[in-house]
Amino acid sequence: MKSFDAYDRKMLDRLQNDGRLSNQELADQIGLSPSACLRRFKALEASGVIVGYRTLLDAKRLGLDLMALVHISMDKHTQERFRVFEEAVQALPSVMECLLLTGQSADYQLKVVVKDLEAYQDLLLNHITQLEGVSGVHTSFVLRKVVDKTALPIG
Repeated sequence: MKSFDAYDRKMLDRLQNDGRLSNQELADQIGLSPSACLRRFKALEASGVIVGYRTLLDAKRLGLDLMALVHISMDKHTQERFRVFEEAVQALPSVMECLLLTGQSADYQLKVVVKDLEAYQDLLLNHITQLEGVSGVHTSFVLRKVVDKTALPIG
């Protein structure tokens, strides 16, 4: 694991909060010359610390008003069964996150966003429960987001 100095940490912190900063703006904010800032930025990309760039959208403004956490139990705990399931859920556009769990009665937790309860019912009955190996499903509907961050804590 690469050790990060104060400039790297500042750079990563600023970029997580505003990925649209120009190199000049970023250099000014962290106290480096533009050329030194760009070298560090390229090194962070090359090392794999910076993995991509995204635009965050407001689900509600797009009509995606229902978020659910779906706990999935599998019938068999084999690598092949998990691989097939994971490939299938990656292809479902409404699945925003899929986590393999331990210490729970469920094997997976999916975070899904859909338009409404009818759209969720379609996703559940025509897609999720049809996946090979799914033996149980438990859904919790999200009432409100209390914490919603994408930025990782930079020490």
